[in-house]
Amino acid sequence: MNLTKTTILIKTDKAIKESAQKTAEKIGIPLSTILNAYLRQFVSEGRVEFSAYMPNTKTRKAIHNAQLRKNIEIYDTTDALFEGVFGRKWRKTL
Repeated sequence: MNLTKTTILIKTDKAIKESAQKTAEKIGIPLSTILNAYLRQFVSEGRVEFSAYMPNTKTRKAIHNAQLRKNIEIYDTTDALFEGVFGRKWRKTL
């Protein structure tokens, strides 16, 4: 693969660019890396996919805490897990 870099100029709405930069910053990936990944996928698969997922604030906090091994609960059985998540009467609520 040729590793020579080049520049692509595209036109987009200013608000979209700024929102994309902020979102990329939130997830810790440079916008250029995201755009390059999309271009590579487009070239290799010959198709365009527009789905993306950005976890909400609660999920991001849970992921962060799990990575730090902070504020997490460990369960010995699936019954204990479901009781912890759904409450004592979890079997009756499903």
